[in-house]
Amino acid sequence: MKITAQEEYGLRCVLRLAKAESGSITLPEVAAAEGLSLPYVAKLMAVLKNAGVLESARGRSGGYRLARPADEIGLGSLLLTLGEPLFEEHEYCQKHAGTEAPGGVCMNHATCTLKSLWQTLEHWLRRTLDQITLADLIRHEGRLPELLRERLAAAVLEDEPQLVSLNLMK
Repeated sequence: MKITAQEEYGLRCVLRLAKAESGSITLPEVAAAEGLSLPYVAKLMAVLKNAGVLESARGRSGGYRLARPADEIGLGSLLLTLGEPLFEEHEYCQKHAGTEAPGGVCMNHATCTLKSLWQTLEHWLRRTLDQITLADLIRHEGRLPELLRERLAAAVLEDEPQLVSLNLMK
């Protein structure tokens, strides 16, 4: 898994807003606190505002604030707003057909297990991230690895009947 700069810094900026005592913070304040350029923070905030994650207010007491409470903002959707999914099924087989594949059709199309692996891992990871909220990151900082294990186990166990049926079909 590779986290892009936009995902990392965007998440850090949103966390900064979630921790703001006044509930609102200005672009220069975020930029200074995170050691980022003002134009870059403005770009990140625009992406997040367009996605409905943030709201902005003009004027003397203006700035950016979360559009919803921190316990309603899951990391899975937030990271998708800032970046791309880890695995995209669309055109997967064509992208990884092989340089010598006849007609661009994957040599392993009929027997591919990797596509299922990536789909399953993406599903579990996304479900786990969706169960972790901004509030969790703030409240559970010291026990985050434990919280992640719990949430991942829940996501896996929730899908267990589906996994058993997939194994039986083979």
